[in-house]
Amino acid sequence: MKKLAILLFGLLLKTCLWGQKLPAVEIKTLQGKNVNTSMFTNHGKPMVISFWATWCKPCVKELSAINENYPNWQKATGVTVIAISTDDSRSQSRVGPFVTSKGWTFEVYCDPNGDFKRAMNVTNVPHTFLLDGNGNIVYQHTSYVDGDEEVLYQKIKELSN
Repeated sequence: MKKLAILLFGLLLKTCLWGQKLPAVEIKTLQGKNVNTSMFTNHGKPMVISFWATWCKPCVKELSAINENYPNWQKATGVTVIAISTDDSRSQSRVGPFVTSKGWTFEVYCDPNGDFKRAMNVTNVPHTFLLDGNGNIVYQHTSYVDGDEEVLYQKIKELSN
């Protein structure tokens, strides 16, 4: 009975956001304008949403690795990458200059109150989601080690076929 309960709990955790659509939450552009996440779309192509923070070294490594490959990924699959900074309102003003200094070419938004982070059940960064062309969450991972971007790209390619 205990094993069954553990199995069911694990399955529930795994499917908590699986196949779900993005919640509609107000976040901010780097210029401070409000944007609703319900507007995120990629017209039938895969989309990556990565939660990160300027102080998080694994986050920066992951997004820099993705950025290196992003033009090729876009050309091959049409994928869009969106990075959501979880820096709070005190450090939000540093996000734009930080992104510029890194040369990241994907869209970056700020979630200074953590509303989107909570709605997506993100507890630690980096936390990366992959959405299919219909906007359903089909894959997610937390943390980062070198090479995780290649696993992500394989998943993106599977969705593009």
